[in-house]
Amino acid sequence: MTPPVLRRLAAVGLLVTAFDVAVLAALRVGAGLPPALADALAVLSAALVSRRVHRRFTFADEPRVRWVEEPGVFVRVTLLAAAVDVAVLSVLADVRDTSSLGGLLPVKAVSLATAAAVRALGYRAALQPIIRAAQRGTSASAAAAGRVRLSIVVPTFREESRIASTVARLRAAGAEQVLVLPENRGKGAAVRAGMLAANGRTIVFTDADLAYPPEQIARVVAVVEAGADVVIGSRRHVDTTTLVRARRLREVTGRLFNLLTFVVLLGQYRDTQCGLKGFRRDAARLLFSRTRIDGFAFDVEVLHLAERYRLTLREVPVELANTSESSVRVGRDSLRMLWDVFRIRRLAARGAYGPDGLADEAPN
Repeated sequence: MTPPVLRRLAAVGLLVTAFDVAVLAALRVGAGLPPALADALAVLSAALVSRRVHRRFTFADEPRVRWVEEPGVFVRVTLLAAAVDVAVLSVLADVRDTSSLGGLLPVKAVSLATAAAVRALGYRAALQPIIRAAQRGTSASAAAAGRVRLSIVVPTFREESRIASTVARLRAAGAEQVLVLPENRGKGAAVRAGMLAANGRTIVFTDADLAYPPEQIARVVAVVEAGADVVIGSRRHVDTTTLVRARRLREVTGRLFNLLTFVVLLGQYRDTQCGLKGFRRDAARLLFSRTRIDGFAFDVEVLHLAERYRLTLREVPVELANTSESSVRVGRDSLRMLWDVFRIRRLAARGAYGPDGLADEAPN
């Protein structure tokens, strides 16, 4: 069994850092080279070792380490981080004697930390357009299997007052079935159960309050049938129409949560939590058979898996009619969502989601 990605990356990182510091010490303390020159040679030597070791040992299907397969990205980010490393060390060397190991190591520690932050941001910025370009393509798979054209999944909790009218409106839109779990395990768990039980060639989930009118489902289905594996509604899309605004606190909380999703996601999604999303059946089975999050952050997990498995994805505008009723409790649920975002990151780092892609899903 291959070791988890997080431990592998940590081991490689420590190895490369030790190599960097050792070369710097040999050139600066041992050979007496100027600080800037010694650091530049050390950093560039360590960068070459880093890429070689990462290409051999890093989990290549982890989206956040795809830079090892992008030479242009590696060169640009490495040169930027090296320049920052050298600049910081040079500035600090002007105020601290670095001719001894005791004086050199604290200075190098600061320059390493600064360069590491630049490197992380640089790789993310460089990989975003690569991820987004791949998502804009069309699915390479054959038409999805399924007994009916469309299934609609509706996660519900304490919706007795309106679920009957919701079901009636959705059936008029052509839904095959609505599956409701007998107990509340969270929205993510409900959507997962519905997605895996559905038989439509396209499967859409939407909220029980029909904040997104059923007529919009046809738009999502059309985009899926045109070749997208995943289609997500976006309340931030320039063409979105908002008929009734949500409460200000929920809007602010939602925007802040979207900003925090950079912990998990590489793509620049304007809205991860929109309650209208559609999937090819094979893509739905791939994604939801691997999801672990039962709460409201399940959308982020689904998008992370779509990136990991390199599925095509489109964002579409929605017509939004927010209602005052909601099962979301901003304070409690926001904290749980934040916790779940970091849980997704940990699961990915441990290799819990695996490298498999859409080609591994047998139609049935």
